[in-house]
Amino acid sequence: MTSRTDSGSRRAQVVGIGLIGGSIGMALRAGGWHVTGVDRDAVRVEKGVALGALDASGFDEDAAIMFVATPVGAVAEVVAQCLGRGSGVVTDVGSAKHAIVSAVPDGRFVGGHPMAGSEQEGVEGARPELFEGSVWVLTPVEGTDPGAHALVRSVVASLGAEVMELSPQRHDALVAMVSHVPHLTAASLMGLAAEGAEEHRALLRLAAGGFRDMTRIAAGHPGIWPDICVENRDAIVDVLRRLEEELAHTRSLVERGDRAGVLDILERARAARVNLPARVARTSEMAEVRIPVPDRPGVLAEVTTLASELGVDIADLEIAHSAEGDAGVLILVIEGESIDRLRDALAARGYHASMRSLA
Repeated sequence: MTSRTDSGSRRAQVVGIGLIGGSIGMALRAGGWHVTGVDRDAVRVEKGVALGALDASGFDEDAAIMFVATPVGAVAEVVAQCLGRGSGVVTDVGSAKHAIVSAVPDGRFVGGHPMAGSEQEGVEGARPELFEGSVWVLTPVEGTDPGAHALVRSVVASLGAEVMELSPQRHDALVAMVSHVPHLTAASLMGLAAEGAEEHRALLRLAAGGFRDMTRIAAGHPGIWPDICVENRDAIVDVLRRLEEELAHTRSLVERGDRAGVLDILERARAARVNLPARVARTSEMAEVRIPVPDRPGVLAEVTTLASELGVDIADLEIAHSAEGDAGVLILVIEGESIDRLRDALAARGYHASMRSLA
């Protein structure tokens, strides 16, 4: 079990110099990394260098970590090319994961998806703080190299992101619900309004805050969405079907004049929305978790994905190697209040963890 990739330490490669790729480059450079970039459009690379997102143009075969920030439909092919040209770890930022991870069965690839964006488009909108406080999902699988996994997690966390780990399939189902279908819904509603506005000029002038809030995401760059809809087709179709059923139920209540039914829907929705978890700073009481683990594929992915599913935030992670034999110790730092929850879940999986407070 390896703990990190040492070749090309502090050298990074970015492929695709747009809003996300440019922001990654800026954030890495702010952290002391030397960043090289390529893009199919040479002008974007020139802008990336001029704006401070890149140190240089070209492909750095000695980079310790490579970020693929291309349109999602091209990610698998580009990741394979990066793996073939360099010896470092490769990750991506695509918002659909199962198809990509399945297409690249290489231990040095760790699927990723930063849940961050901006109203801005292109590298001109890039900024180094884009990922601070945002969730960055990683989707390691059984064959993922532990050293590659640990390096990507460490680098992503250094950009200010909160790392969350999910299986590729679970990621796609959740993102379809919270990102993909909301965007398609906003686009559909905006299309209805725009169509009506052609006949009634006052319609869009009457658009209140609620309408503007709900349709704001429809102003996002449309070019990325056809690929997303193809790559995550099954999950998106499933959520759209469920949404159609919910809307049909709401329509029937309105048609019948069912005040109680409509009120029930609105009250349940309000309660769920009010109780959405807010981002809060970590508590000062932290705990160290030491988990003896065998040197086999999938152990690190299994433990960290389990923690994410339990809602346990991992503040730090380290792999300690045994001087002899194939065993090692996975060391996690978590919030103290999560100790019991994680201990019980690990025990159910056959892991015997020891824990101590760092307060």
